This record gives sequence, C-alpha cells and structure tokens, in this order.
Amino acid sequence: MAEGNVERTFVLVKPDGVRRGLVGEVIGRYVRKGLKVVAMKMLRVTPELAQRHYAEHQGKPFYAALVQHITSGPVVAFALEGRSAISVVRLLNGATNPQTAAPGTVRGDLALGITPNIIHASDSAESAARELALYFSPNDYLAYSLVGEEYF
Repeated sequence: MAEGNVERTFVLVKPDGVRRGLVGEVIGRYVRKGLKVVAMKMLRVTPELAQRHYAEHQGKPFYAALVQHITSGPVVAFALEGRSAISVVRLLNGATNPQTAAPGTVRGDLALGITPNIIHASDSAESAARELALYFSPNDYLAYSLVGEEYF
C-alpha cells in the first residue's frame, strides 16, 4: 500500500441491508474506492453481543430499538483496510438519517430509516479496535495485495 495513514475499520451490514439483498452493493462501494476487505463473516448477533456492540448507547432512548434491530436477522460483518479507512467509510456511508444523507452515499441512496439504515461503521480508531475485536480474532484477517494498490 502506498505511503499514508493506513487504517483498519469495522463495517456491519445490518439485517435490513441483508434482507434487501444490498450486501454486494455496499461492499462494492468500499472496494471501488480502493479499500480492501481483510476479514468477513455472516452471523446472527445475539442479544449479549448486541449489548457489547452498543454499550456506549445503553440508557439512551433509542438503545432498545438498536438492539432489537441488530438481532432481528443475519448481518454481514467485515473489516476494511486502507488509507484513512475510518473517515473514508464514514463519508461513503453518509449521515445516519437517510433523509439528510447526501445523494451518492450508501444511506442517501439506499436507507429507509434512522435505525434500519443499512450499515453500521466505526466512528474512530478506538471504536474500530473495540468493534473489530467483538467480531474477529487475529487469525480471521488475511493479508494480500490488490492490483494497482500502489495508487491507493
């Protein structure tokens, strides 16, 4: 990978995105931007995992809805790597509220509501490290080079 701030971040396609068949569309947007998928799995989030995942939101009015939604069906969790991956993913995702998310973003183009908004992504290096550890072990990551990676 070219010089720069190479980061690893966490993304989760939520049950609404999986049920609507948008997993490939979502992943494709990140890959076309030059980010590399280095780990991925499909799973059902248990209530216990949901509580750990959304720990910072416990006690907030929307917490129960978050837990209910993320446990309502299968999700696809993946780790992305690339230059400034955390901020690049957040820009590609758009605002949490799809009504205010810019056209061309995942949420602006595809999301239907604030909680069923297709995806979750880490908002900082600290949350990325915490969330990645919830879903992946060190052996889950695969190292490889992309064709043309020297330009990313």
